[in-house]
Amino acid sequence: MNDLLAIPCVLMRGGTSKGPFFLAADLPAGANERDKILLSVMGSGHPLQIDGIGGGNPVTSKVAIVGPATIPGADVDYLFAQVRVDQQIVDTSPNCGNMLAAVGPFAIEAGLVPARGETTLVRIHNVNTGKMIEADVPTPNGNVSYLGEAAIDGVPGSAAPIALTFMDAAGARTGQLFPTGKPVDLIDGVAVTCIDCAMPMMLVEAGAIGASGFETAAQLNADKTLLERLEKLRIGAGERMGLGDVRNQVTPKPVLISRPKSGGDISVRYFMPHQCHPSLATTGAVGIATACINEGTVASVLVGTRKPPVVLSIEHPSGHLDVKLHERDGKVVAGILRTARRLFEGHVFAKPVTQLGCAA
Repeated sequence: MNDLLAIPCVLMRGGTSKGPFFLAADLPAGANERDKILLSVMGSGHPLQIDGIGGGNPVTSKVAIVGPATIPGADVDYLFAQVRVDQQIVDTSPNCGNMLAAVGPFAIEAGLVPARGETTLVRIHNVNTGKMIEADVPTPNGNVSYLGEAAIDGVPGSAAPIALTFMDAAGARTGQLFPTGKPVDLIDGVAVTCIDCAMPMMLVEAGAIGASGFETAAQLNADKTLLERLEKLRIGAGERMGLGDVRNQVTPKPVLISRPKSGGDISVRYFMPHQCHPSLATTGAVGIATACINEGTVASVLVGTRKPPVVLSIEHPSGHLDVKLHERDGKVVAGILRTARRLFEGHVFAKPVTQLGCAA
């Protein structure tokens, strides 16, 4: 027997993200010890995460921790952790809607939720934000099905559809849809919309900071001047949103928006926050779509007047993502179609906590 910790783990793709899924009972209960384990598992602090299973990119350096529900009306708890690639930092302030797509299948196969008929509804309590999300998971013959004809931009091939419904996503972090109290703020002379819906974000029209909004992710990642300008605006937005000093946080996410050019309703470039997402975060799509239906935001100026029920098609570097907004019980809910896949299961190995440094 070796001297490393062996931890049960399932590697899963959720939407356009990928990462290890753990049962909460298999990780330390204390956040500090837990985060040290996650940093060891992922290999953070190295650009390739060479000493861990992270993929050297923010969309492949994510962790999902799932356990029994702790609030009424939910089936499971889901804690998301964004593990930084370049620094030894674990951020549990945001949710991740792409990883969320795999929570339902994982929970069913882990025995936390029984399969119920051809489709199983899994009610997920996101611990990060305190919000509820419903996932409809295909379970023909009482088993999770991953094979199907649904396709999402940013993922090759097709798979079984998983419908996610975000219930009352407004104020996920701050308690307010517009944390500054206004749909538009001026920061450093630039008009921005600070919105908190599924994910705290700062939306800015691309042309206002010298971009077209149609650049590739690689082009934007190579533009250090633009990235520095965007980070300065993001730090200012974080302060105004009541998030404090956000230099070591991944929220708010900065988003460049522009008019569509491929038949959609709006075009976006979403940052994570220091690299452009190769496609679009699911939570980001919910917040962007919500900004589009609220008058006075920088997004509504581009798309015109839209009211629920409505489907908004958001263009991103890999294609489109559609968000359906409709009302339920007097509140706007957002529906998005995603897919997921189980990649491998077994044990991941971590250094003992006593051998690890402090986690941020």
